[in-house]
Amino acid sequence: MSASAIAPPEIASLPLVYRGKVRDLYAVDDRHLLMVASDRLSAFDVILPTRIPGKGAVLTAVSNFWFARTRPIVPNHLQRAEKTLEQALPDPAERARVADRAVVARRLKGLPVEAIVRGYLIGSGWKDYQRTGKVCGIELPHGLRLADRLPEPIFTPSTKAALGSHDENVSFEQIAAAIGPELAEQVRETSLRLYREAADYALARGIIIADTKFEFGLDQEGQLVLMDEALTPDSSRFWPADQYQPGDNPPSFDKQFVRDYLETLDWNKQPPGPELPPEIVARTVAKYREALERLTGAA
Repeated sequence: MSASAIAPPEIASLPLVYRGKVRDLYAVDDRHLLMVASDRLSAFDVILPTRIPGKGAVLTAVSNFWFARTRPIVPNHLQRAEKTLEQALPDPAERARVADRAVVARRLKGLPVEAIVRGYLIGSGWKDYQRTGKVCGIELPHGLRLADRLPEPIFTPSTKAALGSHDENVSFEQIAAAIGPELAEQVRETSLRLYREAADYALARGIIIADTKFEFGLDQEGQLVLMDEALTPDSSRFWPADQYQPGDNPPSFDKQFVRDYLETLDWNKQPPGPELPPEIVARTVAKYREALERLTGAA
């Protein structure tokens, strides 16, 4: 089941150029895209049929907050955009449908890498460590427990899979071979700086960022630019610091809550995904809203 099969495009006045798991991209002109965050939720790389009300607005607000905060580290796709949302969508009725979920971004040449940084041992990293003592080829100390904090954050990239396929963890050397060693090193160092800055900020507000994923592109001058989303509940694992206990799978503010529910079902993690019951939807909405409020102060 493709994303395009789930619902028709929300914007009629602009051509749809790409539909991802969560975001839809529309062409504004040859230099700009309109990015619209939907209320869709994906888990295990499958788009679920149940919407999470208000999720797109939360993702947009959280991303915009981080884009503004991390400008000193790396430019982002909102900077130097020459079009406003009003110019991109002059029809007030059409604009109102997506106003809190849409941004005008610069067109970039996206890099074929998911730039993942892990500060804690969880998820696929924990599974790799149990098998090999390593994560993406990076050797770790013996005796680490589930959810342990790592001695230092590590860069563990993955490939960018096509919609409906699974991303694949790869080594840094494979990324260097794909995009060049100099650019790969820049992506790694920038990702680690972003993670450290965000993790320190969030921890002071009661949230542990266990891991996160960044996406980057190159602008017309070949400059590295942060794009897509940043440090959201969709692209990160957020844990409540006051409930964190190494050795256990911590509760979360993010879609890990949905993943944990799905793991209780007899589902093979292939499309179509199962419907979510109302109580899971309501608790997920509350988790996303609480993450927004803690990080940004916005209600």
